[in-house]
Amino acid sequence: MNQAKNPARILVVDDEDRNRRLLVAMLEAEGYSAAEAADGAQALELARQSPPDIILLDIMMPGMDGYEVARALKTDAATKAIPVVMVTALDDRDSRLRGLEAGAEEFITKPVDRNELRIRVRNLLRLKEFSDFLADHNRILDTQVKQRTRQLLASYRETIATMTRAASYKDEETGAHVSRISFYSVELAQALGLDADFCDVIHYASPMHDVGKIAIPDAILGKPGKFEPHEWEIMKSHAGLGGKLLRGTDSPYLVMGAEIADGHHERWDGGGYPAGLAGDAIPLSARIMNICDQYDALRSKRPYKPAFSHERTLEIITVGDGRTLPAHFDPAVLEAFKGCVGRFRDIFEAHRDEG
Repeated sequence: MNQAKNPARILVVDDEDRNRRLLVAMLEAEGYSAAEAADGAQALELARQSPPDIILLDIMMPGMDGYEVARALKTDAATKAIPVVMVTALDDRDSRLRGLEAGAEEFITKPVDRNELRIRVRNLLRLKEFSDFLADHNRILDTQVKQRTRQLLASYRETIATMTRAASYKDEETGAHVSRISFYSVELAQALGLDADFCDVIHYASPMHDVGKIAIPDAILGKPGKFEPHEWEIMKSHAGLGGKLLRGTDSPYLVMGAEIADGHHERWDGGGYPAGLAGDAIPLSARIMNICDQYDALRSKRPYKPAFSHERTLEIITVGDGRTLPAHFDPAVLEAFKGCVGRFRDIFEAHRDEG
């Protein structure tokens, strides 16, 4: 047994000085490093300050007995992995069951036999060494997974930024529009009580809603007047094209991006495009995006329309103007929108288009 360079550290807990000295002498004779605690409170303090490899714990002590100390050790994240050997003069079944319930791994009966002590300590140290190895290995894996996840998320987000920039070169929409859409979507998702993961994904996915416009001719995208029927059909195809472009990946951002691109022009009453979906058949992300996109489009100047005020935009969405009707929107999403219209106004003002 080679313990010279880095001897295992063992904490001996017993209220009787003679018992502690005896156990310490036995352990040091085996090459271990031993520390002493005269009561439960001192044992807990020492174990937390400098966790030992094993604790030899007397059961019958005044104040905190061994059962209480063991329970405290096993409920503390800093000490729960330390093996506990209960040293006791009690040899009945109930006492051992109480010890096991408190978290003890092993028992040694008084008077302590040196060979039994050596074998039990040696075996527990082997188990502890293996347990520490697994914990270290899991920590390394966890760190590697987190690092890889961060790299993967950064890659996804860079892909999103690149596609969004490419789409913006083809359209009248600006970087400010893209920023506003992200903030509106998160605001509405939070108002609906959706979790942090959903809010994070929609923040990055929502700017890709019109990525399909990359494939739409410039003459149609920038036309100031009303579309001819065939032009309108070409224009509407951007939704399906965007969904097709974004599908086929495991990225949660692109998966939601495809949902939004495909469905953000669908209407709750079934009167939208490209598939004429209605109600819950439209993905929730697309239902959120629909009202966000409508708000921003109404607030913004386009080749075919002037910019509307916040008040007029709110009226069109919540009351209707013949072209846009409340029935076009998921009622729950519309209600949540009404509750955060002030934030929509603030977002628009804070991220206005330049010029």
